[in-house]
Order: sequence, then structure tokens, then C-alpha cells
Amino acid sequence: MASRILIVEDEKHLAEALGHNLKFEGYDAVVVGDGETALERLSNEEFDLVVLDVMLPGISGFEVCERLREASNRVPVLFLTARTTDADRLAGLRYGGDDYMTKPFLLEELVLRIRGILRRQEWYQTPVAERGVFRFGENEVNFRTFKARGPRGEVQLTEKECMLMKLLVERQGQVVSRELILERVWGYSYGSSSRTIDNFIVRLRRYFEKDPRRPVYIHSVRGVGYRFTPDGK
Repeated sequence: MASRILIVEDEKHLAEALGHNLKFEGYDAVVVGDGETALERLSNEEFDLVVLDVMLPGISGFEVCERLREASNRVPVLFLTARTTDADRLAGLRYGGDDYMTKPFLLEELVLRIRGILRRQEWYQTPVAERGVFRFGENEVNFRTFKARGPRGEVQLTEKECMLMKLLVERQGQVVSRELILERVWGYSYGSSSRTIDNFIVRLRRYFEKDPRRPVYIHSVRGVGYRFTPDGK
């Protein structure tokens, strides 16, 4: 079955061109022109991905994404916008976006990014996430609800935190390279920022380690990546 993609774009000619080209690529593409209509469609229908403009009539694309995440809707969102600053890109990721492309863009690159996002979503649904809750020590992670519990109580994980934790759990006892983390969790389009991975590891340690400065579960392997040991050894 073809993946369903919702295109939210108020520039009519661009929206029609995107819809036509994504259908040509084999996707079931649906086009709407504003954020309120997008939220209505998303509340009543299942989509596999949303291509979302930021500057829309009425509510912005950022607000659309924020409302989706507040409603626990985890459909992947790819922002496609003329807003090109780093602050805008970071805002898109903070609101819960999975990727951020600026206009003008290459259609081939857009298709590659869509494929990458859908591939990562498919990977996330494999056995570890299907089992739901994973426990280690006094900690637990629910890969379905994105909720976790650790020494400092309950926390609501972001999608990327859950994806990173899933990868570490899948390969427990093994060294997980930074390259693999970037590929599985962020995809090629995010870039090669090691600092981003480090920041996420710091956050996971705050959630699950009694002393984040002396971790017993999530270990750094200098120059390579990280290793997760659920028995705390």
C-alpha cells in the first residue's frame, strides 16, 4: 500500500506540482492550503507523513506541528519553507518536526528526505518498540507512549530520545557508532553534528542514571560512540 502524504502548502501552483510529483513517485498525496484544514484532516484520517509549510494563512506550520504533538499525534513532519535562518530551523525541530528544508529546493532531495523519514519510521516499529515497555534497573521506557521513569520520576520523552534509546537497547552490550546513530535517528539530511548526539546522551543520562556524571548504563566509547549495558556493569 502506498504511503499517504499530506501536503500543507498555500502556494497553489507549488502545492499542485508537489502533489503531482509525489504521486508519480508512488505516494498517495493529498493537498490542503491551510493549517486548520490540515489539523482537521489529520484528526480524522491516517497519514504516514506531512510536508508542512511554515508561513500559512491563519495558524502557522509551527503551531500545526505543536498542536499535533500536544495531541500525541506522532506523524512525521517535514517542514518545507522559505524561512532559512538557523533559528527557524531549530524552532521547527523544537516544535516536533522531523526534518527542515528551505525553498527553493531540489525535488530529488525532497523525495530522498521523505524516503529517509519513512524508512526510519518503519525501523522504529520493529520488535523492541512493539513490545512496548523495556525495563532496566529501576528504569523503564514505554516506546509506544514515549513515557519513561527513572531516579527522578516520570518524564515524557521526545520522539528522537525514544528512537535513540531504542537503538541503544537493540544493540545492548555493543558499541553503537555515531554514524549509525545519525543514520537511524536523524538520517543523512540532519548533517554530521556530533554535538547533537552528545546533547541527547546527556539528557538520557539525566533521566536514567542516579549519577549522570558516573553513568552505569549509557557509556561513552571515546572516538567511536556509545554502549548501553542494561545490567549496569
